[in-house]
Amino acid sequence: MSKLARSIFVAALSFIFIGAALRPVAAEEPYKAQLDALRKSLEKYQDYRVAVRDLYLSTVGCVHYSGEKIPHHMEYPKGAMGVHFVNLTVQGAPDPMKPNVLIYEPVGKELKLVAVEWLVPLTADAKQRPSLFGQPFMGPMEGHEPLIPKEFVHYDLHAWLFKDNPLGMFAPTNPYVSCEGSDFSLLEKPTMMVQGP
Repeated sequence: MSKLARSIFVAALSFIFIGAALRPVAAEEPYKAQLDALRKSLEKYQDYRVAVRDLYLSTVGCVHYSGEKIPHHMEYPKGAMGVHFVNLTVQGAPDPMKPNVLIYEPVGKELKLVAVEWLVPLTADAKQRPSLFGQPFMGPMEGHEPLIPKEFVHYDLHAWLFKDNPLGMFAPTNPYVSCEGSDFSLLEKPTMMVQGP
């Protein structure tokens, strides 16, 4: 290899390594092992009937958003969340291995597990915004009417463990999820934000 060719090769290699070093680390990377363990522990809930037996109960509506922005309301990019199955027996501080919501996408006559969510009510003794996996929860916000009463002021965090999301694993909505064709499709308005710590 000539000296010039060797110099070009070394320069090209340097650019590759510099580019790799400058590439942003995905938000989930430092928590990959924990997220993989969570995903594995939830595999049984691919069958929604198992989720129901474990007291994850369906809110029926397939929630999606138009991307509309309203002042003093949460910002939800255009896309869907899906059908929420909520477990009211899961309470207390958010447990990274025990989300209190499972989210399913209606696909034909089936429900496919696509994501999970942690809901944390805003209480009078709350000192700070909760976080998991290095992600601050969204909110606080009113409940998502008509499925959740607006008086249920809370924080939440989504994790798209079972379906890719171009907006990121922890985004609230996913444009790859659809409520189209669902008998219970529910286009929600962005939720009102409230004061919190």
